Amino acid sequence: MKIKLKVWRQKNKDTKGAFKTYNVDHASPDMSFLEMIDVLNTDLIRKGEESIAFDHDCREGICGMCSMYINGHPHGPLQTTTCQLHMRTFKDGETITVEPWRAKAFPVIKDLVVDRSAFDRIQQAGGYVNVNTGGVPDANEIPISKRIADEAFDAATCIGCGACVAACKNASAMLFVSAKVSQFALLPQGQVERMERAEKMVAQMDAEGFGSCTNTYACEAECPKGIKVANIARMNREYLGAMITSYDASSGGGGE
Repeated sequence: MKIKLKVWRQKNKDTKGAFKTYNVDHASPDMSFLEMIDVLNTDLIRKGEESIAFDHDCREGICGMCSMYINGHPHGPLQTTTCQLHMRTFKDGETITVEPWRAKAFPVIKDLVVDRSAFDRIQQAGGYVNVNTGGVPDANEIPISKRIADEAFDAATCIGCGACVAACKNASAMLFVSAKVSQFALLPQGQVERMERAEKMVAQMDAEGFGSCTNTYACEAECPKGIKVANIARMNREYLGAMITSYDASSGGGGE
């Protein structure tokens, strides 16, 4: 396959970037998109040019690092991670445009690499559970219905790649945050921090500069793990409950 690539090149967040065109003349249809970039980088290095910086780690669709905006879609035209996108998805001779995530909260580090530490700070704000010290109880001692267990597991499959932010016209992180809130809110182990978790994580999300949700469902459509927007509704309920509880506590109960 012969492919023409228009790749965003940017030295760092403080400099202006621009698209640069490259030709890949020997791409195999069985290559992953990242392997194709590897081939291009090898050619660039041989020519004495600087290679294209991009994020990657597991290359198995697990870590969520391979964040590229390809032809107008996060991770590319298929609902999967970039590392699991293969060149047979594209046509011989096609021009492919590759960009980094575009969001205020995800500043460009270099080329296609963005700083997603905002997600880490949101997680640190409330995405955890407290457990008593001592002997570890058997997990099977806590009865959980299959429906609840399945919903919690589905939310926990979020890999924090940021595709939801990249897909959203407002650069909202609501799908990511709601998935992290839901996976704990649904389970008995997550009840200790339930009243403060959503409040803290939403406050941190706002502080990071992410936009608001306007229910276009673009996040769900592009999420490589199929996280559902139903989690956003659950997070909103959790947040409302937390705010009412905080108000009642500060006003001495709010009763007459």
